[in-house]
Amino acid sequence: MSITVHGIDELKKLAGSDLGASEWIEVTQERVNTFADATGDHQWIHVDPEKAAEGPFGAPIAHGYLTLSLFIPLFTELLDVEGVSTKVNYGLNKVRFPSPVKVGAKIRLVGRLASVEDVPGGVQITVDGTIEIEGAPKPAAVLQSLSRFYA
Repeated sequence: MSITVHGIDELKKLAGSDLGASEWIEVTQERVNTFADATGDHQWIHVDPEKAAEGPFGAPIAHGYLTLSLFIPLFTELLDVEGVSTKVNYGLNKVRFPSPVKVGAKIRLVGRLASVEDVPGGVQITVDGTIEIEGAPKPAAVLQSLSRFYA
């Protein structure tokens, strides 16, 4: 369920709030292959299901950066900021990949709006995010994302 705020002042009031969890999405072999084509990373552990079945994880796994790239579509399920002119990804402070995502697994984002700070022309938000794997004891990714919203 998405939280919608109207403008920067409402966004500031959410600082320190839990944003909840996105819906689960399946990481398919097709998505992994498309990511491999886009990035040129065709390592067998990702794109060769037969060989990967004999590998260390018993199945093909998603690229860590594919998992990370899914942060944005998952995050948009958690928070919608209306009444701003521009929204930009500003970067990351921390990223870790505690557990691989096997092809066919479902993932979701659990987020917390850690802070909202003024920057020239707008605000910068820091989001503490955990990308969970359905039924797994460890998350796929733990990260701190920075975004800017301009008035």
